[in-house]
Amino acid sequence: MEIGEIKMKNILIILFCLLFSYPVFAKDRLEIYEDYDLGTEITTMTTVKVDPNMEDIYLAGLRESWVKAVEIQKKLGFIKDWKIYASDLPVSGDFNLVLIVTFDSAADLEPNKKKYDAFMKKWSENDQEQSEKISAEYPEVRTLTGEYQLREIMMK
Repeated sequence: MEIGEIKMKNILIILFCLLFSYPVFAKDRLEIYEDYDLGTEITTMTTVKVDPNMEDIYLAGLRESWVKAVEIQKKLGFIKDWKIYASDLPVSGDFNLVLIVTFDSAADLEPNKKKYDAFMKKWSENDQEQSEKISAEYPEVRTLTGEYQLREIMMK
């Protein structure tokens, strides 16, 4: 064997050893604040299974109840944002509609009389009655399938 062939063979052996030993050196678990950080925003997510052909009815009810309430909260600065997502495949899976509310921090989820009073000044008795009437009919068109409180994980 020539010297060039021996060097090439040794280099290949070293490369294979490094390649196959990499998993030994890789971390098998990550540590918070060292390998990833947690975001401060909190997102609540409610998953809903709307019955077939009932989505428009449910959305109409949401517009007059839930949407009104979160819009007031957003204008008052109590929440950062809200969204409604619908599945393009409405009859597949455990849910087909998602209600999202995003808060700046977990502190925004704490009970707060001052915020409650400010909201109730904007939310009329008529709004309350309308919301109760609408939500009483929700079980006929939908089922709540989950409630989640999420926080972003930011990998380093």
